[in-house]
Amino acid sequence: MTDTTTETREPRAERVTHSLVRDVELPGGQGTLALVTLDNGLDHTKPSTLGPEGLAELTAALRTQQERAAAGEIAAVGITGKPYFLAAGADLLGVSAVTSHDQALELGRAGHAAYELLHTMGVPTFAFVNGLALGGGLEIALNCDYRTVASDAAALGLPETALGLVPGWGGAYLVPRLIGIEKAVDVILTRPMANKPFKPAEALEMGLVDAQFEAADFLERSLAWAAGVVAGEVTVERRELDPQPVWDAVVQGTRERLDAVINGSRPAPYRALDLLAGARDASREEAFVAEDEALADLAMSDEMRSSVYAFQLTSAGKKPKGAPDKSLAKPVTRVGIVGAGLMAAQIALLVSQRLGVPVVMRDLDTERVEKGLGYVRSTVEKLVGRGRMKPEVGDRIVASISGTTEISEFASCDVVVEAVTEVMGLKKKVFAELEEIVGEDTILATNTSALSITEMASDLRHPERVVGIHFFNPVAQMPLVEVVNAEHTSDEALATAFAITKKLRKTAVLVADRPGFVVNRLLVLVMGKVVEAVENGTSVEVADTALSPLGFPMPTFELFDLVGPAVGLHVLTSLREDLGDRFPQSPGLEKIVADGTRVVQDAPGRGLPKPVDPAIQSVFGEALPAGSEGRAGTPVLDADGVLDSVLTALTVEIGHMLSENVVADPSQIDLCMILGAGWGFHTGGITPYLDRTGYSEKVLGRRLLPDGVANVPGGSA
Repeated sequence: MTDTTTETREPRAERVTHSLVRDVELPGGQGTLALVTLDNGLDHTKPSTLGPEGLAELTAALRTQQERAAAGEIAAVGITGKPYFLAAGADLLGVSAVTSHDQALELGRAGHAAYELLHTMGVPTFAFVNGLALGGGLEIALNCDYRTVASDAAALGLPETALGLVPGWGGAYLVPRLIGIEKAVDVILTRPMANKPFKPAEALEMGLVDAQFEAADFLERSLAWAAGVVAGEVTVERRELDPQPVWDAVVQGTRERLDAVINGSRPAPYRALDLLAGARDASREEAFVAEDEALADLAMSDEMRSSVYAFQLTSAGKKPKGAPDKSLAKPVTRVGIVGAGLMAAQIALLVSQRLGVPVVMRDLDTERVEKGLGYVRSTVEKLVGRGRMKPEVGDRIVASISGTTEISEFASCDVVVEAVTEVMGLKKKVFAELEEIVGEDTILATNTSALSITEMASDLRHPERVVGIHFFNPVAQMPLVEVVNAEHTSDEALATAFAITKKLRKTAVLVADRPGFVVNRLLVLVMGKVVEAVENGTSVEVADTALSPLGFPMPTFELFDLVGPAVGLHVLTSLREDLGDRFPQSPGLEKIVADGTRVVQDAPGRGLPKPVDPAIQSVFGEALPAGSEGRAGTPVLDADGVLDSVLTALTVEIGHMLSENVVADPSQIDLCMILGAGWGFHTGGITPYLDRTGYSEKVLGRRLLPDGVANVPGGSA
């Protein structure tokens, strides 16, 4: 099957966002406001973005208004967008298509030239943020004198650093001067790393916008507010610059935090911080030149190209590859969950919330059932208490989820999901019991994380009804679901699984029924190889930070702690049994699990990584000097050696996975690792990183992706 995201292709033509101008009379006789509406002429599924042609048209439109202002024809200029959008920023595909530093430099300069007209118009300028405003879209508003926002605007933010770029059209200079350096760090660095843009009320509270109005009469009220500003009846106070010592202290603290969290693994956050550091004392012109240079450098980096590749992958993931015709999906009016543990309760809550159907959880005794129902109730209460769920919605969810110890309660369910302990015999017993109870059309799904679904269904009369729907923990937050196609799984069962995951607002990836599927197979391999090095003599502290050049969300032993050492050991053992000694044994890990030993210390600060507890070194034996003969008879690895061992093993395993047709192509492995394991956009998943570091060709003799798909063609500039 062909994946257009992994082919070398010609850049598509720019979807030009037009600048449509009309005159509006301000209330109270305050004169004419020239209203510029950004509109690419497409529906709400295609956000307005800005490329060279769109910027040129915006520049021409604003120059005309500047001339009109000088002639006294207009009293103000406003800028807004088509329904639901101000603008989603720069055209990322256009940015990734630039072929030289000079070309990238011109793109930055073009944005600044257009936006600077909003600052030098000669009359007040207003941004009426009627919808989503991200990146260059929000920077349009920031370059205006005043800003209003609609209460239903989907998101506001500057996500550039998560995409391998910097806010390059004024944001790095304007934001810290508008709201202070500490809040600017949140806007430009912290929020993008967490993929958490601002809601309108948050943007108002922070000071990014000056007023918020309800969507129903947003433009009318914004114009009235603008008239008040023009008349001098409405004033907006602007804060003074933070003192130099405060500014410097925040920058230094942020730099130390970046070193602790991403450890130099990608350049964009550091370049953005450099721009923030200089924004206090630089002139506007000097700051914008610095933004242009940073944007041009980063546009010609592999990290940025990988980020755009990852962005495209996650966007395309809404239409899963290999999914059967959706018309084959069976209606779902009632769902059963076998088990009432944490994972089962999380699934039940999400199904009730998103599918809006009754859910019944079944476990062996009343105590376990009540514990599962208690989790649902307490979670709903927290969401309602924090204002993230309406009380009536919470009441409906709690009322719709029931518990039982009777398996006969599943008789009327259209889908039953088993979420019991990862023991093959137990799961086969559950399915055998279910087959005697449920209707002929009932879909049986398993949430197994590594076991063979084909074997699980092998004794059933109708194995074709069994499908894997593998959720990740925590269920509510993790966006990925691996939909597993077992040997006999029918198209109807697959289609139903895909339909359910879509309604749950998850991204589904079709995977074959092979051990560990995608995420656990690779993630547990990573953890296994790190522990293997420790078993041989590498110190736990060296091994824990050896993978920091990859920029993973957390160090290896913190990941062990999150997954649970017992779970990690179970999956590692299972994969070794199925796939051989590529997956190492670990007596030390077995002892940690047996003794219940905690493997990490508390984080030194909020949001900082949890370091490995040096005390667990004794479990593995004394650390030995790097390069000396280790306990396994091989040289003890230093940090670079551990990283090399992990990347080599990953490359080998991906080669096996592709030959086994676990997924349609390498891009689907990347999609799984981004959404299911939290690998950063800057890596592009895993295959772009292996390509650009040479491991693919060294180990497999070939690239995994064509040159130029997720990297600067021919290598980094």
